[in-house]
Amino acid sequence: MDSADELAGPTPPVKRRKTRDDSSQRSSSSDSGPRETRDPSLSRYDVTRSPSAAASNKDYSSRSPSRRRSRSSSSSGSSSRSESPPEPRTRHRRSESPTSSDRTRTESYSPLPRRTTPPREPFKPNYKLRLALHGHTGPISQVRISPNGKFIASASADGTLKLWDAATGAHIDTLVGHMAGVSCLAWTPDSNTLASGSDDKVIRLWDRVTGRPKTTTRKSVAGQELAALRGHHNYIHCLAFSPKGNILASGSYDEAVFLWDVRAGRLMRSLPAHSDPVAGVDFCRDGTLVVSCSTDGLIRVWDTSTGQCLRTLVHEDNPAVTNVCFSPNGRFVLAFNLDNCIRLWDYVAGTVKKTYQGHRNEKFAIGGCFGVLDGEPFIASASEDGDIVLWDVKNKEILQRVPTDHKGICFWVDVNGETMTSAGQDNTVRVYRHVGDEAISNERLSSEQEVEAQLRRELPIRQEDMKLEDA
Repeated sequence: MDSADELAGPTPPVKRRKTRDDSSQRSSSSDSGPRETRDPSLSRYDVTRSPSAAASNKDYSSRSPSRRRSRSSSSSGSSSRSESPPEPRTRHRRSESPTSSDRTRTESYSPLPRRTTPPREPFKPNYKLRLALHGHTGPISQVRISPNGKFIASASADGTLKLWDAATGAHIDTLVGHMAGVSCLAWTPDSNTLASGSDDKVIRLWDRVTGRPKTTTRKSVAGQELAALRGHHNYIHCLAFSPKGNILASGSYDEAVFLWDVRAGRLMRSLPAHSDPVAGVDFCRDGTLVVSCSTDGLIRVWDTSTGQCLRTLVHEDNPAVTNVCFSPNGRFVLAFNLDNCIRLWDYVAGTVKKTYQGHRNEKFAIGGCFGVLDGEPFIASASEDGDIVLWDVKNKEILQRVPTDHKGICFWVDVNGETMTSAGQDNTVRVYRHVGDEAISNERLSSEQEVEAQLRRELPIRQEDMKLEDA
């Protein structure tokens, strides 16, 4: 029957014949038991409760309510055509009880109402300058926050390291022992040991608690315990501890990467890594891989246990690479280049996934890192124009450009949660705190309250006069 015939309605003879057939069938089937066919939705309800229909309901349980409704109507229509003998009568019965199918869909599926959550606001870090730490007499090459977030260590060209309280900025200790400028430093995961590399070609280990050189188990010929790791033939430029803190990786201007046994104080492995000075090293989160970079433009991934080079990454433009680090999940490598670009590499596929721009880096070996705030990762980098630039990892947008107030170049930036610190050419360390919207409103409110209190102190009579006038 066409849709036009349905809209026009059946002719009277056909209608009388269908009614007689219906009445005869109902009288013959009503002798033993209730009249099940009086409820047209009962047969559809029984079909939807069959194993096949139940399975289809289970498959679509995770779909949206609109998808479930369309599935229910189609399955109900097909089941009614297979169970009811003549199609015209089925349509006639469905027209007689228009609410039965709705009731069937509600009883068989009964989708739960979904709560609509408002869309999450885009992640926006908001770091503000809070502290300026003075004490060094030379430019600061590197600054690091301890893994527990309580301490800040800075390395300077004045040949010293300084320890600071990350919360208050108070100076804790000055570590003296190198014979030349200190270029790099690294913390152990327990925040109790500090390693420093210098232009005197020596790596020293420091006890944070005592502030004295840390001893090793290996002894010299004279019987004195050694606290320095010697073996490089040129300036030490970069350091990194393994996640367990038992291995230290060092990169030098002698173009080699050394892996040290920290407890024994001995050289485990020497990797002839590059053809130019090694600018950066880092361990992946499980310690099985080491990545190194150089001004020769190469990034190499090494097996820690065997010393085998597993992958060599090189960009088509071959820019010099000044710093490198693994992503928090260990799947990518972040490389800082001397072409004003930061590149995110998939080191397994050997391809560049993202390129971040917006800072200046053309002459100096500046550094940066990954940061995580409220579960959202971002990239932080120093810049030759003195600012700090933060990027969104996924969409490459600049989230924040933080003015550092450094007079000159900002060489390094490190992030630990809500605390960020930077090292500058002006001999200072700067500390920044993440300030949320609520904190900003509280600051504004407190400043307004201070102004009001000051007015009351300065003008007590006028305030009382105003109260009297209001009364």
